[in-house]
Amino acid sequence: MEQKTTIGKTILQCGALFGIVMVLEFVIGYVLNIDPQTNQTYGLLINLLNFLILPFVFCWMGANQFKTSNNGFISLGETLKIAVGMGAIASLIYGVFFWVFTFIFPDFIPELMEKVRSVTLQQNPNLSSAQIEMSLQFMEKFMEPYILIPSTILINCFVELIHGLVVGLIVKKEQPHSF
Repeated sequence: MEQKTTIGKTILQCGALFGIVMVLEFVIGYVLNIDPQTNQTYGLLINLLNFLILPFVFCWMGANQFKTSNNGFISLGETLKIAVGMGAIASLIYGVFFWVFTFIFPDFIPELMEKVRSVTLQQNPNLSSAQIEMSLQFMEKFMEPYILIPSTILINCFVELIHGLVVGLIVKKEQPHSF
């Protein structure tokens, strides 16, 4: 007899896997000293992966896993629940990892701010030092854990909502109602 997978189990499995993949991307970039601020190709690749390709892949994977264990049926609502829940779990894992990482490596944020300052000055030489300082202060404030983690969750859930809608329209197969 086939064991039925619940939406919650699907969300946890796919969300944890997606979160781990995002953490590994960060760690690999850090270890190899590939900086998305100075290497725009790498930055574009990471953004495409994290906001377009991987959310779609994990949403598709979760929806199909649930559909398979649910006798081939899945509704649009169930797909949206899987997508948004998975985005929340993945973001939570990544956000907590980033916070712990910055706690372990306290020089990371100041070094990042200096790279951002340098790139900003190169790309926008007309900005005043006051404008640059204001934007860097805003960015640094955004990296506080009480702002970073909830905002990361909200952004990723919104992205996953869109992917869940697309995937849900593709894979949905409503269960027939018996009278």
